[in-house]
Amino acid sequence: MRFDLTDLRLFLTVVECGSLTQGARSLHLALASISERIASMESTLGAPLLERNRRGVRPTAAGDALVRHARLILGHVETMRGELRSYATGLKGRIRLLSNSAAMASFLPPELCQFLAAHRDLSIDLEERTSADIVQSLMSGRADLGLVADTTDFGTLQTQQIGTDQLVVVAGRSHHFAQQASVLFADFLREPIVGVADAALEVYLAERASRLGGQLDYRIKLRNIQNVAMNVEAGVGISIVSDQVARVLGGNLVVLPLQETWAKRHLYLCARDFSALTPHAGLLAAQLLKRAQ
Repeated sequence: MRFDLTDLRLFLTVVECGSLTQGARSLHLALASISERIASMESTLGAPLLERNRRGVRPTAAGDALVRHARLILGHVETMRGELRSYATGLKGRIRLLSNSAAMASFLPPELCQFLAAHRDLSIDLEERTSADIVQSLMSGRADLGLVADTTDFGTLQTQQIGTDQLVVVAGRSHHFAQQASVLFADFLREPIVGVADAALEVYLAERASRLGGQLDYRIKLRNIQNVAMNVEAGVGISIVSDQVARVLGGNLVVLPLQETWAKRHLYLCARDFSALTPHAGLLAAQLLKRAQ
């Protein structure tokens, strides 16, 4: 079986677009050329890769397997290219680091500043993601290290605890919660909510709500935390965020701790295998874990 990198990129594009026509348009290729190439891949494999229907296409079981391997292979190729470009520009190593919002809002920026100042020949590709996205990226080899909260399933990743944070309720100063010292989660459930688009946190809170026989009343869900703050301040609803995130919100807001013990979360440094990290990623992991100790 022989698929080249062009085949893999083409197939991923078609799957992500959900249509041969849209895939061809995205790649600036003729539809006939796309169809012929995928047909050749299916012939080589001896199994169909796509199911065709009136709405477009979707991968078969064999297609799903190819998607997983293609992403892994192309991710490694991009990593190789990035590291080789780093050598060309005088850098000797590049670390791919993903972080959730809690770590980004607290200890991570000064730690990275200290690390980069001490290691002039290294560079860091840093992205802020949800904990669930970070776990998936690490498991598929698209990142070296990740900082996640224990509200998500770590899968087969190796983990080291690196800190804690507290979930808090954020409300406008005119809200009736503003006169309280803390909030019970049961009381929070009776209020309209401005949600943070964090899949792991949503699942975690939904599970806690179901134990009380309730559910979350989301009026809107937003990924940008400053937009969450704007809606809370305007009286659209109240929200639950990390205390580390709440510290940087500003505005005319009141921050109240949740009384429940489960509202204290643990933050973890994760990798597929700490012993298999590149030397430069290992240096960063060592510094972050030293800070935690």
